[in-house]
Amino acid sequence: MVSPVSELIELLSLERLEDDLFRGQSRDIGTKYVFGGQVLGQALSAAQATLAQPRAAHSLHAYFLRAGNIEAPIVYRVDRTRDGGSFSVRRVTAIQHGQVIFFCAASFQEHEDGAEHQLSMPEVPKPEDLEPSPAVPPEKLALLPIKVQRWLDRHGPFEFRHVYPRDELNPPKRPPFQQVWFRLSAKVGDAPELHRALLAYASDFHLLGTATFPHGISYYQPNVLMASLDHALWFHRAFRADDWLLYSIDSPSAQDARGLARGQIFDLSGRLIASSAQEGLIRVLPDRTPP
Repeated sequence: MVSPVSELIELLSLERLEDDLFRGQSRDIGTKYVFGGQVLGQALSAAQATLAQPRAAHSLHAYFLRAGNIEAPIVYRVDRTRDGGSFSVRRVTAIQHGQVIFFCAASFQEHEDGAEHQLSMPEVPKPEDLEPSPAVPPEKLALLPIKVQRWLDRHGPFEFRHVYPRDELNPPKRPPFQQVWFRLSAKVGDAPELHRALLAYASDFHLLGTATFPHGISYYQPNVLMASLDHALWFHRAFRADDWLLYSIDSPSAQDARGLARGQIFDLSGRLIASSAQEGLIRVLPDRTPP
């Protein structure tokens, strides 16, 4: 049986069709459409595969245009926008059924020494002092839609431990911030390109959901419609996705059926290794559930 980690690495390992053309498959992890983190990770993998010299990704800016079909492959077309003396820029377009569903720009840089500072990591319990998220009781799980059951019941490639756990099926109202420890559930190779693609995948978890906290709503509620609109990710320092990382997230605003969330990712030693930002659609539809 293929492990979830091996399955994810295979998912991020694209088939090369031409020099700048790649094809990726999709996995059903319980979301209605293709998981946004999958497209982010695959697009970054495609961009990294076109670099002639070793340059590390330092930023990625993406827009989600259409929902992706889980049952169909995705073709990634890379435009080699620029290769300068120190930086390279790639534009990646994701196509499905002849339509663009996503595009992003990614920038890469050769290592340089320079001024350095960072914000401090929040003071939170260590992951070993936190309990893993408890499983949803079978009697409750059976009452949920099949897609939600698959999402909640699946043992994915990443392990998460919440500093402030929240009942997503009966969400309380609370301030819009959270801290989540996460790591890949098995050790993998040392290639930094792989770890950056894995982090791009994981950066889509928990981010937009933070914007729902003050309103006592959740993605799992049938009358709540949520979808990522854009996503930005900055890589600051070297890291390993199979070591514990802290995702510290806040949401400064929600308005016009959109929510904004920002994240900082720290390693166990307190180094800020990445930052993220995302705006997404959050629509609360009339609840027609019978009493």
